Amino acid sequence: QVQLVESGGGLVQAGGSLRLSCAASGRSFSLYSLGWFRQAPGKEREFAAGINWSVGVDYADSVKGRFTVSRDNAKNTVYLQMNNLKPEDTAVYYCAAVLGTSTLNSDRVYDYWGQGTQVTVSS
Repeated sequence: QVQLVESGGGLVQAGGSLRLSCAASGRSFSLYSLGWFRQAPGKEREFAAGINWSVGVDYADSVKGRFTVSRDNAKNTVYLQMNNLKPEDTAVYYCAAVLGTSTLNSDRVYDYWGQGTQVTVSS
């Protein structure tokens, strides 16, 4: 069983930056693939970024060049650095985990989910 707790959300002006963190409990964190998803009001949840167990990464086209996903296995934590934020990035951001896998951009593959953290970008 893995528990995920996100932090780092908040209110920021357009063009600003935030770094989200997701701390995981449980063992063998280094073997898990981690994803960041987001859900805006009235919209479906969508993939933002992911990093697999072998440190391969994937990004949604909408965040490429602005967001960076990374992990620190010693701290059981995955990060999402978000730069040049836009109002359309406003959403609740969730981290998710699954043992193994190289598929990062589908929410169907993930077994564990955090509670989410709100990111609001003002224009």
